[in-house]
Order: sequence, then structure tokens, then C-alpha cells
Amino acid sequence: MKAVKTESIQIDIQHLTRAEGHGNIVVDFDNGELNECALEIVEAPRFFEALLRGKPYQQASHIASRICGICAVTHATASLRACENALGIVPSPQTTQLRKLNILGEMLDSHILHVYMLVAPDLLDVKSIVPLASSAPELVLRALKMKKLAGDLCQVVGGRHTHPISMVPGGFTHYPAGESLSDLHDRLVDLRQEMDATVDTFQDLRFPEFENETEYLALHAKGEYCFIDGEIVSSDGGAWPIEKYQEVTNESVVHHSTAKHSRNQRRSYMVGALARFNLNYTDLHPKARSAASALDLKPKCVNPYLNTVAQIVEMVHCVEEAIAILAQMTPDGNAVELPVVPRRASGEGVGACEAPRGTLYHHYVIQDEAITFANCITPTAQNLANIEEDMRLLVPQFCDRDKETLSHYLEMLVRAYDPCISCSTHALEVRFV
Repeated sequence: MKAVKTESIQIDIQHLTRAEGHGNIVVDFDNGELNECALEIVEAPRFFEALLRGKPYQQASHIASRICGICAVTHATASLRACENALGIVPSPQTTQLRKLNILGEMLDSHILHVYMLVAPDLLDVKSIVPLASSAPELVLRALKMKKLAGDLCQVVGGRHTHPISMVPGGFTHYPAGESLSDLHDRLVDLRQEMDATVDTFQDLRFPEFENETEYLALHAKGEYCFIDGEIVSSDGGAWPIEKYQEVTNESVVHHSTAKHSRNQRRSYMVGALARFNLNYTDLHPKARSAASALDLKPKCVNPYLNTVAQIVEMVHCVEEAIAILAQMTPDGNAVELPVVPRRASGEGVGACEAPRGTLYHHYVIQDEAITFANCITPTAQNLANIEEDMRLLVPQFCDRDKETLSHYLEMLVRAYDPCISCSTHALEVRFV
């Protein structure tokens, strides 16, 4: 790749900070030519599919939730949907609503963590959230209050904050009490003030001005801002049933990373909040669309740094959707339902959910109630190729900056994707490129 500028910059960032997992950024830009530009994932492969093989399907969601401590609810839900689709289990409307509520809690919890604790320090020119406890205590206290409520929501629905235990194939083993649901409803209504304050705060903060028009992928379902099930849609056109996920993700091994890369209709694509925003904007709650307008975020946005802003918009949406779901539940709580029984003991199924950082797929083959094949493709794994495409475009554009500034922009770029690096290093059937 040729560049207009003639500066030479070598960057070797060992272990990116304020991101889950371990990754390095390596850049060799010499005499106007970009010789190397890579995001090296250096963690050992995690064989979580192997942990699922041979296990009874009833244990799958509890094992799958341990893949990630941040996206435990999403992994559990995608796992349940894969098992249910394989065995012909159709969850009740009440189960579906409770699962949506749990996903909303996790989405809110994760976005608050990323926006306030991982990204805000960059925008406020500090090294971490710790100095903000002194310089901007109201910001930190707001984040902690919001995060506490999101965690409580997951605990009430899923049985505990992390790694839900009450969700099982076909239903739940425990149902929230009416007073717990009423309390959550009232606290979420009060949280609207913190949402407004969040929008006000980030209106005054500036992200790097950088654009890279790419392909965006997300789940889509008519009439809702989709987080569970639906079909896969692309900003480049096209729609695929979730069972065709491998035709979309096209994973392949790259030699500089222990995580595979994905490509669909281009060299790379992006999943996550910005992709969902671009593809499902019209299905956002009106208050979320108002927040987007206040933050000057419009579809189709092609600045990857603004994935964080899209997360703020989704935070508003999640609060409003959770309030609406809770308002529909009876004062006495949910009716006790026995989990729906399987129609068969063997089958093949795919489950898909939108995790905070993008689309997640679980794919199982079940034989006589035991899992004989498993594949899990995480959003960070899908985003890695696109992060590198962004980096390759960004370096020549900003090569006139000093090395420290360019390094900072590159770190901010990777953080903007909210990567969960440890989840990206799965190992299954692979093909080399």
C-alpha cells in the first residue's frame, strides 16, 4: 500500500490496554510504504467447542456461558437456541420475553463498562478510570450506579449476575418474584436521568475523524431491534437464514494471529453496535433515535470510532425496552411454567444472538441427547479482519502525526470495537490462506 506521506514510523505496542485479553499492534511504515500493519492476537487457542462435545445438551448453556464473563447471558442464550432448534423445542412467549429482558440487562451492563471505563479515559485524556474518581467523581458514580442496576436485572432474571443458572432448554427453572420486577421497573424509570446525563456528557467529547466504508452485518427481524434469532442481513445487500452462518463468516487462519479472520462480500466486515445501528435504525426506540440525533449519529455512519456512540444509543434503547417488558408483567410475577420438552432426541441446530460486541453463533449436532459437534463463532473473531483494514487506512492518513499520537489513535481504534479477545481464539476445522 502506497501512501502520500514520506515519514517512517515503526510501532510495536505489546499488550493493548483497556481491552479484554491480550493483543499487540505492529506497524512498519517506511518511506511512504506500509510494509506491515497487524493486530496480533497472542493468546493460546481456547478449545471451548471440545468442552461441549460429548456433554448432555442440558448442560450446554451452563458450559457455554463460561466462555465469557462479560457475554455470559448471550452465550447461554445462543446455546439454548441451538439446542432448541436441534430438538424441536419451541419456547413459550413468556420464556422469550424473559430471555430478551436478560439480554437487555447484559447489553446495558457491557456497554456501560466499555463507554465509561474503557473509552471515556481516552476522551478525557487520562490513563484509566481511576484518575476520574478524583477529577470527575460524578462520572464514575454515575457509571457504577448504572452498572449495578444492569447487574441486578441479570441476577433477578437469570439467577445471578454472571453465568445465568435459571435458563434451561425450553424455559426457566426459577421465575422472578413480582416485587423484584416492580423494583427493577421503578429503578429503570429513575435511570432515565443517568441516560440523559450520559448523552449530555458525550455530546461534548470528540472522537477522531476517520472513515472507512465497509460491510456491516447484523441480525434483523421485522418490527423489532433484533437481539435474538431473526436473519443475517448485510449493508451491501443480501439476507441469510442463521443456519447459513458459515457462508457469511467464512473463517480462515492467518499466520500472525491465534484468532481466525472472517470475510463475506468484501475483504472484511464489521459487527456490533454500529452495524446494528446502521442496519436496524428504524426499529430503535424513539428515545434512542432522539439520543442518536443529540449525539449527531446518523445511518449510515462509517467512522468505527463511533461504535462507542452507537453503544450509548443502544443503552437508551435497552432501558426503554426493559421498562416496556417489565410493565407488561403482572404484579404477581411470572406464571410458573414447566420447560417445554423436546420433540426428538437428535438433531442439528444453530442459535444466534447479538452480543454487546456483535453477532454470536452457536451450532450443535446432538445425537441421543449428547452433543457430537459444536462450533461457536464470536463477534470479536469476525471483527478482527476489519480492524486491520481500518488500521491500514488510518496509518497513511495520520502518518504526519508524531509516533505517540498515532499509537494512541491505533489503540483507540481497537478499543472502539469493544473487543473480547479471549473469546476470539476458538479452534475447530480450519483452512489456511
